[in-house]
Amino acid sequence: MKGRIFQIQRFSIQDGPGIRTTVFLKGCPLNCLWCHNPESRSPQRQIFFTPGQCIGCKVCVELCSQGAHKIENGEHELDREACVICGECVTGCYTGALEVVGREASVEEVLAEVLKDRPFYETSGGGMTLSGGEPLAQFEFSRAILTAARANGLHTCVETSGFAPFAHLSALLPLVDLFYIDCKETDPARHLEFTGVALAPIVENLTKLDALGAVMALRCPIIPGLNAREDHFQGIAALANRLVNIKEIHILPYHPLGRSKLERLGHPDPNPDWDFPEKAEVAAWVETVARDCRVPVIRG
Repeated sequence: MKGRIFQIQRFSIQDGPGIRTTVFLKGCPLNCLWCHNPESRSPQRQIFFTPGQCIGCKVCVELCSQGAHKIENGEHELDREACVICGECVTGCYTGALEVVGREASVEEVLAEVLKDRPFYETSGGGMTLSGGEPLAQFEFSRAILTAARANGLHTCVETSGFAPFAHLSALLPLVDLFYIDCKETDPARHLEFTGVALAPIVENLTKLDALGAVMALRCPIIPGLNAREDHFQGIAALANRLVNIKEIHILPYHPLGRSKLERLGHPDPNPDWDFPEKAEVAAWVETVARDCRVPVIRG
């Protein structure tokens, strides 16, 4: 079985307990305004283009059968409508200005990469995490990877928006030690506005998973001007207090990592004025959520 991934990140310490390897899968049903992995949204392969790294050698012009590359007067233009993402231009790009994002990988290939760091997992209590994108968007592939990881005795974590058929989530339950569930917004109307999908199915899935005994943590991205609000913080605490198996809440302050990626994908940044929040502001968010919450609240 094969699926489409866009990165395997080794020595990851932010995606679950211990030292981990995180497998990032392509494709996501959400369209979050603050997405820091915009290359994960589309399930298809894409091209990253970084003009500042181009030296004007014109090898890509020669290799491209579609005429998508033009270099005139030192300016490199990529016609993305003409580009068919064949990747030929990337093979000849000496400087890395062009890069294919997304590749087909088998379960065996992914697991071989993950198992390279088994000694680190064993000494740190780490393991493998599936992230994205949305791992549940490639359900069969995710289930196959988790099954293989389980067969090799690895601790497994899945980071998910929770927006998926509950039958898929429940099918993964025996294979997952820890679910990281994104809690992006607790007001239904704003959730739809900010992410493009409804909140109710996610909360319903959370409730059902909790009833089945799934071990979970809430991951809460906080963006000033959008969901950095008192009522949302209270909503996070209220949601966690209703659930039995929530172990902790992670407050994730906005960072502009997605900005450069959008530019490399040829998309303008819709939020050019957003920036890192102040440390004191983030500390206040954590304190506000923790004030009314029965589970630990930490900065993620």
